[in-house]
Amino acid sequence: MGIRFYRAYTPGTRNRSVSDFQEITKSKPEKSLTSSNHRARGRNNRGVITSQQRGGGHKRLYRQIDFRRNKQGIPATVFSVEYDPNRNARIALLHYKDGEKRYILHPRGLQVGESVISNVEAPIKVGNALPIRSMPLGTEIHNIELQPGVGGQLARAAGSVEKKKK
Repeated sequence: MGIRFYRAYTPGTRNRSVSDFQEITKSKPEKSLTSSNHRARGRNNRGVITSQQRGGGHKRLYRQIDFRRNKQGIPATVFSVEYDPNRNARIALLHYKDGEKRYILHPRGLQVGESVISNVEAPIKVGNALPIRSMPLGTEIHNIELQPGVGGQLARAAGSVEKKKK
């Protein structure tokens, strides 16, 4: 995720920066993995503003992310890397061998066309999901579950990783 800096042609653009979106390979989301995301925008059930200074922004579709990675032993291929307006991390679309499609958080270094797997005996490779007890010390991991089967809760933001110690 590179950063593009604006030239200072006005005072407002002097220190402005945005993502360069170079890693994005597909612009439209997978329709079967999206749903509408209703936002209250500071209004109650009658439409009356109850919280000031809220609202605006662009309408968003929610992408259903697989934080559990519970499809054990079935390899998947990374089909595309996409932008997600609901989070600061990119997401990767996986096509599993049995035909199912799922979104996962895109780890740094995962390329389109690579194969990933979620298994206890999976190799230590970027994109693979396996229990912490199966990883060697010093391994950088993201999307960490606090309790097995609940889904990832730690290190989910863009660029955040944890290292296994002890």
